[in-house]
Amino acid sequence: MLPTFAAFAAPGGKPVVLPKTIFGAAHAFDFNWLRQRAKNLAQSPYAPPPAIDILQSIDFDLSQKIQFRKEFSVWRDTPGHLPLRLFHLNKYVPQPVTINIINGRTARPIIYSPAYFDYGNTGLDKKLSAHLGFAGFRVMDSGAETDWLAFLGASYFRSSGAENQYGLSARGIAVNTALATAEEFPRFTDFWIAEPTGGGVTIYALLQGPSLTGAYKFQTQHNRNVVMDVHAELFVRNDISRFGMAPLTSMYWYGENERSQAVDWRPEIHDSDGLAMWTGKGERIWRPLVDPPSLQTNSFMDTNPKGFGLMQRDRNFDSYQDDGAFYNRRPSLWIEPRGAWGDGAVQLVEIPTDDEVHDNIVVYWQPKDAVKSGDTRTFDYRLYWQDDEPFIPNVARVVATREGRAGVPGRPSPPNKTKFVIDFEGGALSQMAARFDVTPVVSVSRGKVDNAYVIKVVGTSRWRALFDVDTDGKDPLDLRCYLRLGDQTLSETWLYQYFPNT
Repeated sequence: MLPTFAAFAAPGGKPVVLPKTIFGAAHAFDFNWLRQRAKNLAQSPYAPPPAIDILQSIDFDLSQKIQFRKEFSVWRDTPGHLPLRLFHLNKYVPQPVTINIINGRTARPIIYSPAYFDYGNTGLDKKLSAHLGFAGFRVMDSGAETDWLAFLGASYFRSSGAENQYGLSARGIAVNTALATAEEFPRFTDFWIAEPTGGGVTIYALLQGPSLTGAYKFQTQHNRNVVMDVHAELFVRNDISRFGMAPLTSMYWYGENERSQAVDWRPEIHDSDGLAMWTGKGERIWRPLVDPPSLQTNSFMDTNPKGFGLMQRDRNFDSYQDDGAFYNRRPSLWIEPRGAWGDGAVQLVEIPTDDEVHDNIVVYWQPKDAVKSGDTRTFDYRLYWQDDEPFIPNVARVVATREGRAGVPGRPSPPNKTKFVIDFEGGALSQMAARFDVTPVVSVSRGKVDNAYVIKVVGTSRWRALFDVDTDGKDPLDLRCYLRLGDQTLSETWLYQYFPNT
């Protein structure tokens, strides 16, 4: 059913005037209707919305003073439901979206009104248009105290996961990321939201951009973790050079593997510390993230991947010492393809950064086949917003990556060499007593590997691989390592990109 609103008094006793019209005219709605609308729009050139100049004055600090009045939360008075609250436009999200509420087989848009917002002492309520529009929305928990899912800006959306702490984001699609030409940021322009029931919510969205349109369905369940099924049907307007399906965006500044870049007092700063992959052939791979000296794009070729995601494996507060950002609580995000995705590559983009405010990590699936004007692409996948991967492998996993001076402590360090130290934990190794026939299988793209061996870390269940690599020269090195006992593979595969000149 459609939600209802009641009049109330704001702090100080001043009554808040209800909008004369809460909902616009009803229209028929189901996914077939949305698909057809997206397909029809793709037959015409993209028309960007007009700019609203005054929004450029609403910076981060000012936007924080504008609060949605919780009394106007959609489904606020429906017991056991998950209320919706709406976001105000600002400098960073200046383009309005239409938010529709589904009622049976019809839907009606929520009509914008400044009455929905408390502008505090900003004076903006007297300057802004009465027909401004909303920026996006967030879904609250059943007690309406905290939110756990938000759609805001372009095609970005994110969840606070199991520990109620936002971090990395997902996107509807990535178009021409990290190319010489400008990246496109298609945006969700319209949403249709069904009445939340049973701890979950179903959301439909229309995507529009210069090179494509799309119809999306998001079915989300919120228990301790958040699981979201995504169905997308895309209609291509123009040829796309780099088409990124199921993209994720995160922040990595530095970790224990890049201590030389730790200019801040905190030991580590990142929303994610590595890219995990489960290949179509069953290999488990861990690629620690880096803050590179220049933009880097790495492609990991695969066929029908079983899954991939950006993880925050280090969940120890002592690793970050941040009781404001709580990086140890940031969710990991795993993508499980549904159906066969065919040939392609998991593509990782790492952009240099000097601050934690910049999202500089992007990962997505790039299909092998070229995406051309007139194409239709359909794909399904499941997103897991939680602390760890949903499918833990039965092999040891990487829990730390470190680098330092080569050679033996107390002796002169050999020139042009670097020592790499990788800690593994789990799988068969967790129950294994210390022994000396576990070996590291190490390969490098150039140079020579010396002094490679494995030990069990005293007093722990961790096993440590150590080896030196000739790092002479300026070109980056690609390294690979896993643990083996005889013919038995004991660990996932560690991949790393090292930049000697930094």
